Amino acid sequence: MSLKSFKRKSITISQEQLINTEFIQPDQHLPLLIKPAVDGINLATWTTSNREWLETQILNYGGIVFRHFNVNEFAEFEKFIQTVSGELIEYSYRSTPRSQVSGRIYTSTEYPAEQSIPLHNEMAYSLNWPMKIWFFCVKTAENGGQTPIADSRKVFQSIEPKIKEKFLEKKIMYVRNYGQGLDLQWENVFQTTNKSEVENYCRDADIEFEWKDENNLRTRQICQAVATHPKTGEIVWFNQAHLFHISSLQSAVRESLLSMLKEEDLPRNAFYGDGSKIETSIIEEINAIYQQEAVIFPWEEGDILMLDNMLVAHGRKPFVGKRKVLVGMAEPFCGQ
Repeated sequence: MSLKSFKRKSITISQEQLINTEFIQPDQHLPLLIKPAVDGINLATWTTSNREWLETQILNYGGIVFRHFNVNEFAEFEKFIQTVSGELIEYSYRSTPRSQVSGRIYTSTEYPAEQSIPLHNEMAYSLNWPMKIWFFCVKTAENGGQTPIADSRKVFQSIEPKIKEKFLEKKIMYVRNYGQGLDLQWENVFQTTNKSEVENYCRDADIEFEWKDENNLRTRQICQAVATHPKTGEIVWFNQAHLFHISSLQSAVRESLLSMLKEEDLPRNAFYGDGSKIETSIIEEINAIYQQEAVIFPWEEGDILMLDNMLVAHGRKPFVGKRKVLVGMAEPFCGQ
C-alpha cells in the first residue's frame, strides 16, 4: 500500500469519556464529584457542549464539585458560571459582609475565622433569590474552613409535621434594624446612599419600611418558610429563621444587646408571619436537623462547588490560617 493511499483514521472521544464522575464519600450522593479523565480540558469549553447533561445532574444531586480542572483565576471562574447560566447577578439586599472582587464575583462571607456559619440557602430571607450559587476555593485554610452542605429536601422531610404546618400557615417575618452600628448599615445592605432608592427597592420587594430617625431604618418582610422547586416540583425547607432568630446570638452577646435595646430594636430577628414569637425550642430542633443532614468534605485548592440554591443549603466551618473562597450567583428567581 502506497503512502498516498493511507488515510489517518479520526478518533472521536465522546464528552462522557473526557470526565470521570464519582462521590467524595461513597455512602453519600452529595456532592457529585467531576474530574477530567484526560489532561488539558478547559472547564468552560467542556461545559458549552454539556450544559443539558450538567443541568440534569445538578437537579438530581443538588451539588457538584469540579476538581483538577486547573482553574486558577477568578476570571476563569466567572467565565465558567457564564457558560452554565449566563450573566451573574449582583449581591443585593445583603445580610452579610462581603467584598466585590471583580465584576459580580465576591468574597465569601467575611465573618471572623473562629465563627461558624450555620447551614442556609442563599437569600432565603427574601422573596427573590439566585437559583444557582458557586464557590471557588482559591486557598484552603491551614485547618478547618470546610463548606458543609445539606439537602433541603431531606431537611424538610425531617422536620416534625406540626412544626411544618405552623410555618406553612403563618410564614416568617424578618425584622431588621439598620443604623445602630451593630450590624450592616443600610447603605451596605441596599448598595446605595440614596434613601429614595432604598424606599423604591422596598416597595418593589414588598418590604415594609420605617425611618425611625435621620439614619435609623427598620424593615419588616413576610417570606416563605418552604418553597417548591420550579423544575423538580419538590418541596424544600427554604428560609433563614434560624439565622435571624434572637437565639442564634451567643448568650453573652444576646444579653448585652438586650440590656441596651428592646427586642423589636435588635439588629435582626425572626418571627412568625403574624408577628408572634418563634419558640426557641423549635429553632433548636431545626438547627439539630441541619446538623444531622450536614455533609462535610475537605476543600482542595482549585475546587469549584456548584449548588442548586433551592435544593442544597451551605455554611462554613471555623478555620485557622488564611482562607480564600470566592462566590458567584446566577439565575434570579422570584418566589412570589
